Amino acid sequence: MLIVKKFGGSSVADAERVMNVARIVTDSYREGHEVVVVVSAQGDTTDDLIAKAREIDPNANKREMDMLLASGEQISISLLAMACEKLGCPAISLLGWQAGFRTDSKYSVARIKKVKAERIRAELDKKKIVIVAGFQGLNKYDDVTTLGRGGSDTSAVAIAASMHADLCQIYTDVEGVYTADPRKVPNARKLSEITHDEMLELATLGAQVLNNRSVEMAKKYGIELEVLSSLKKAPGTKVKEVTNVEKMLITGVAKDTSIARIEIVGLPDSPGVAFKVFALVAQAHVNVDIILQSVGRDGTKDISFTVPENDGAKTVEAIREYCERKGATSINCDTDLAKVSVVGAGMETHEGVASKMFEALADANINIQTISTSEIKISVLIDRKDADRAVLSVHDKFFDNED
Repeated sequence: MLIVKKFGGSSVADAERVMNVARIVTDSYREGHEVVVVVSAQGDTTDDLIAKAREIDPNANKREMDMLLASGEQISISLLAMACEKLGCPAISLLGWQAGFRTDSKYSVARIKKVKAERIRAELDKKKIVIVAGFQGLNKYDDVTTLGRGGSDTSAVAIAASMHADLCQIYTDVEGVYTADPRKVPNARKLSEITHDEMLELATLGAQVLNNRSVEMAKKYGIELEVLSSLKKAPGTKVKEVTNVEKMLITGVAKDTSIARIEIVGLPDSPGVAFKVFALVAQAHVNVDIILQSVGRDGTKDISFTVPENDGAKTVEAIREYCERKGATSINCDTDLAKVSVVGAGMETHEGVASKMFEALADANINIQTISTSEIKISVLIDRKDADRAVLSVHDKFFDNED
């Protein structure tokens, strides 16, 4: 059985935890499995490297940032290989490019084009544990690239897909996927199973268990994921295409406090205006989430939409000249917001989910500013200061009365 195991930075934060991971890995190896391990940089290493770069230049060249940040994983993989060897099992560490990761050339947010896994296969055939640096690859210019935050999850799934692995396990500091963040919601429940679609929504909406790109890739290639703890031996959560349990009405509640809302007031109510606005946003490489357009009145309309908080200023800059030329009376960027969402495939066949969520927010005296829905999720924008209370209230409304 070929198993891909991914360990995050907290799982390898110090020597004790590196040895703990080595024991997990070598136990699987001794059971007769072929094991490929993907590892992130230790603890806060990536943040520390970013801080070092900012001491030199707050706007450092992205190519050089990738060269710098990729070094964090090199430390982790070599230490873990030493630990496995110390426990009596042969191991080899490989950087992303050595493991065959080829990416596009968008430095800091590169996307994987393919994984040439011949070197990994050759080392497995030599009966070695293969330990791969996550989060990185090589572009057509032979430059090191990084995949963006959470990229090690994506690296692990990409290896699993390219090598047709039997299982891809994502180890974290929690025991699986919960109905809400267990660190903030005391009565959050661990799920035994969840569909790719539900997990993708939760990941996109702010749940920090899995990177959304990794879930998207797992769904595309039919990879079964298992989320489990590296610190406690306990059953985890399976992320799979079809779950066997009776479908829950709501799978989870998530929040995202890193959003910004762009509001454009007084645009002409004419064809092509919205297209041009969002074309400019796309050219700035900004992802848009919730979009609202008002009913046209007196020849004008208003448009508001949400983007990642870090892209707020860039988005305004990208659209300002066009909007002002078209007569917009104001362009605002509001970052004092949070998005709270409920997710669940079960809501497709149950009525009243929205009213139940809104009732929970009303009970907590929380005002709803914007509402967005899809087949398996309902999201609301609220004041950021109310985010934690909102999650608690909504979670209690949906889960407290369940058996």
